[in-house]
Amino acid sequence: MEDTPEASGTANRRSKRTRAQTIATAAKQTSKASVSGGDNRDEASDRSDQSPAEGDDSFDDFEGPRQKLKRKQASEGASAVARKDDQSLIEVIKGNGKLIPQVVKFWVERYEKDPKPAMVELLTMLFEACGAKYHIREEFLDETDVDDVVVALVNLARNGEVEDYQSSKKKEFKNFKDNLTAFWDHLVIECQNGPLFDQVLFDKCMDYVIALSCTPPRIYRQVASLMGLQLVTSLMNLAKMLCAQRETTQRQVNAEEKKRTDGPRMESLKKRLSMTHKKITAIEGMTRKIFTGLFVHRYRDIDPEIRMSCIQSLGVWILLHPSLFLQDLYLKYLGWTLNDKNAGVRKASILALQNLYDVDDNVPTLGLFTERFSNRMIELADDIDISVAVCAIGLVKQLLRHQLLHDDDLGSLYDLLIDDPPEIRRAIGALVYEHLIQQKSNSSQLHAGDDSDSSEVHLGRMLQILREFSTDQILSTYVIDDIWEYMDAMKDWKCIVSMLLDENPLIELTDEDATNLIRLLSASVKKAVGERIVPATDNRKQYYNKAQKEMIENNRRDVTISMMRRYPQLLRKFMADKAKVAPLVEIIIHMHLELYSLKRQEQNFKTVLQLVKEAFYKHGDKDTLRSCVKAMNFCNSESRGELQDFAQNKLKELEDELIAKLKSAMKEVAGGDDEYSLLVSLKRLYELQLSRFVPIESLYEDMAVFLQSFRNVDDEVIGFLLLNMYLHVAWCLQSIINNGTVSEASLSSLLSKRTALFEHIEYYLQTSPAIEVAGKCGNQLACRVCTVLAETWFLFRKRNFASTKLESLGYCPDETILQKFWKLCEQQLNISDETEEEDIQKEYIEETNRDAIMIAASKLIASDIVPKEYLGPEVISHFVMHGTSVAEIVKHLIAVLKKKDEALSNIFLEALKRAYHRHMMIVLEGNDESLASKSFQECKDVAARLSGQFVGAARNKHRSDILKIVKDGIEYAFVDAPKQVSFLDGAVMYFVSKLPTPDVLEILKNVQKRMENVNTEVDPSGWRPYYTFVECLNEKHAKNEGFQEEKEGMTVRRRGRPRKSRNIQGKKLFDEHSSSEEEDSISVSDQDAKDEEQEEDDEEEAPLIHSIRSSSKLRSLRVSREENKGGEKGG
Repeated sequence: MEDTPEASGTANRRSKRTRAQTIATAAKQTSKASVSGGDNRDEASDRSDQSPAEGDDSFDDFEGPRQKLKRKQASEGASAVARKDDQSLIEVIKGNGKLIPQVVKFWVERYEKDPKPAMVELLTMLFEACGAKYHIREEFLDETDVDDVVVALVNLARNGEVEDYQSSKKKEFKNFKDNLTAFWDHLVIECQNGPLFDQVLFDKCMDYVIALSCTPPRIYRQVASLMGLQLVTSLMNLAKMLCAQRETTQRQVNAEEKKRTDGPRMESLKKRLSMTHKKITAIEGMTRKIFTGLFVHRYRDIDPEIRMSCIQSLGVWILLHPSLFLQDLYLKYLGWTLNDKNAGVRKASILALQNLYDVDDNVPTLGLFTERFSNRMIELADDIDISVAVCAIGLVKQLLRHQLLHDDDLGSLYDLLIDDPPEIRRAIGALVYEHLIQQKSNSSQLHAGDDSDSSEVHLGRMLQILREFSTDQILSTYVIDDIWEYMDAMKDWKCIVSMLLDENPLIELTDEDATNLIRLLSASVKKAVGERIVPATDNRKQYYNKAQKEMIENNRRDVTISMMRRYPQLLRKFMADKAKVAPLVEIIIHMHLELYSLKRQEQNFKTVLQLVKEAFYKHGDKDTLRSCVKAMNFCNSESRGELQDFAQNKLKELEDELIAKLKSAMKEVAGGDDEYSLLVSLKRLYELQLSRFVPIESLYEDMAVFLQSFRNVDDEVIGFLLLNMYLHVAWCLQSIINNGTVSEASLSSLLSKRTALFEHIEYYLQTSPAIEVAGKCGNQLACRVCTVLAETWFLFRKRNFASTKLESLGYCPDETILQKFWKLCEQQLNISDETEEEDIQKEYIEETNRDAIMIAASKLIASDIVPKEYLGPEVISHFVMHGTSVAEIVKHLIAVLKKKDEALSNIFLEALKRAYHRHMMIVLEGNDESLASKSFQECKDVAARLSGQFVGAARNKHRSDILKIVKDGIEYAFVDAPKQVSFLDGAVMYFVSKLPTPDVLEILKNVQKRMENVNTEVDPSGWRPYYTFVECLNEKHAKNEGFQEEKEGMTVRRRGRPRKSRNIQGKKLFDEHSSSEEEDSISVSDQDAKDEEQEEDDEEEAPLIHSIRSSSKLRSLRVSREENKGGEKGG
């Protein structure tokens, strides 16, 4: 054995073989007679000693009179084979894979004639596939020890003399992996009638493959594992074919035995049966050798790609040869790798199991395996990796189909119906539909062949599911969204309407079921016409291709035709129920209104509008009013001709009637009557003004007078009066801007209305202490005052009207009003969490919570409406005090200020001072040490978040700003020292950690110089923060490196879903079969252990839109999920 290049004799032998095979192939292509494979080999052997010239002459003699075209084709075919044979095996594998079958065939022919040189050629290819240039000399082949060769190959890798073909990005190697597996597959096929069972060729190949798969170099393990696994796969394909032959032969033998005739046929059949059985036994022996030598070690390899290949291959082997592999001895590896730390390996194991459970005959044998690992399969449905979770849900679906799981085991899965990733929800929706709706319907075999009855049965089961979510409409909507695409009964509009109208006497709907069915109908109609019923995680706009748009239009047409005649009946029946009428009314905005004219259903259209108007005045809740306004506006704009005229007249009647009712209600309240009628009328006007201009000039004056005269009315009434006045002012301004000519009268009227609005708002700013005491309703009014005032300032900001005819409309609040505004805002930010949670179910809570306050204030700063030097620090000082949503709003504000290149150093320092000042006020009161400790921690948190804005390259870019914050912060800390010295520890320290070492040294000298003539023994506890600060500076300077980055600055967002950490031990089927390696547990992902710690940061880094959208519905969703989890834990 030597590590030397091939001898020249090899090239001479190859040239002879090339000539022989060229002639043989040409003869086969042009011969008219049928020639067997053995004759071809004989012909090639007979002509192998001829010269090229002799070969050409003999070819011409053999051809006879042929056309020139065919002679040219034969010549080209012969030259192609010659080019192919000139290449080495590794060159063919790295090149054109189409040549592999023919190359393998010729190699086998060479091996059968002279095994040693062919074996050397094959082993050289094996080494070169691993990337190593190594050659075994022919004469030393038998004496060469496998271990010596492997050691030499490892040394080549250690010296860097190995090339990685498999992982190479070069274009010429893109098919290397596929070609290599194809080569070994064809080799097994070509050798099945000879060399495969000679106990030499494949035994030696397997020895080298197994040995290389256990070496340290990763490239050797990768390629050797690939070849070894492919060998087993090819052997299993062959074994499958031989097993079929054995069964056929056995049947023939049994048939002959029944005839009781012994003869040559019986003897031939028994001989064939015996030979086939021996081949299968030999193949199984080779398979076990590779399995024990390669698989049992590499399925635990450090490289996840190798582990994944092992599991994928095992799944294929079990399917191909279940009589050998479908037993717990092999199945346990699939179960253990369900716990692999790599998502790709877990997914490969799940997919392999899915293929096994797809075959019904496998299920009985999988019983014990299912019992041991079914819990882990269910757990994987909530895997951190979304693709793994989706596959696991599909696997659970198969287990349910085979009745291998109990319904009691699925409680945790149903919680995923409201999970964040839509892929998970869709997968669970498919499971719920198949298991709880479709399968039960199929098994019952009721009403077989009747589509309508089938839809009713499915809808009945769907209503049974929705009963679990009746108390929360949002959760119901999530469930409907998850199942919609799988359940055709949800698109059976006629069946749903028939059930709602009680047209089938066999079906009785409870009030709860009717509510859920109407919600289902409304949501299903929205889905059918392409609308989202669940908020998208990315908030992107939906785009549809031509086919999708056509489908949506067809759905819209089907909905309209199915409902136009019976839609009025539905509205009449459920008019009095506010929970049902809102989703019912909204259905019309998804209809094709032109069909009412085309189908001559004008009277039904008019009836619907009249019923919508009645619903508008019958109910006063937000959802119903909003749905009615949407419906009226849609009919007003989308109908045509006579129907449009009718809709416009009906809308005008509604407005006039509403104005009259409002005036009457104000008079009644002035006369001492109840305020409810006025409040409901104001809500109706508010909803109407949100979408369209309502002419209420005379009513506006009445509202202003009413507010002036009755200061003690209900706070909610005052809030809606201010809202309606603001909206009217906004519409008037919009009208003036859109109008080409500006009249003095219109300007004067608008200014007068704005002045009246400001006077009333400023009055409630003055009375903020009384509002604070008034309780929860007072909080809502204070929020209304803040938001309306901020929106009005934004509407009339001077920048919009400068240098225009409308310059007189520009407005900028004075400092006194601004301070009062922020004082009221701060009061609302500081209300207790308990109070806000109590108000969570109230209408319009999303417009009167902390988020609305913070958005209003931030809007003023970002739009340069008020001086950011005052309001900016005030807002930013509340960065971490009020939860994630408020923190996200502040973070977004800082990002806006950054883009404007504002002087953030001054704003940040002032924000830190405000936060520290609040802490000092609590300390001076001295009533609650825990409260003081909490406020100081909040000050630290603000400093940490603000310093976290300077990470990476931003540290160098904003070095001067950081240094200014630190120096000015030190100056502030030593004012009236040591009273404010704790500012160093609570705020300045976090910014010092962002500075380079030279700056730190300068700061250290500065601080020490300030203390030269100060006696710290007078107040040791007061000066303790100073010594802590100096100690940290010394530590940083000594280490010559910065402090560790703050967590939020260094957090790397990872893909996947944050989940709780698990420590799940790998399960074993049989202890007696497990080796020491197999007894080790395969832990879940290493990063899973950190997920719990990262959840809070992941929430804080959510997009701003998620914070702004935190309405009462979304909060109720979160609360419900927490209650469910709490209930499970308690259980």
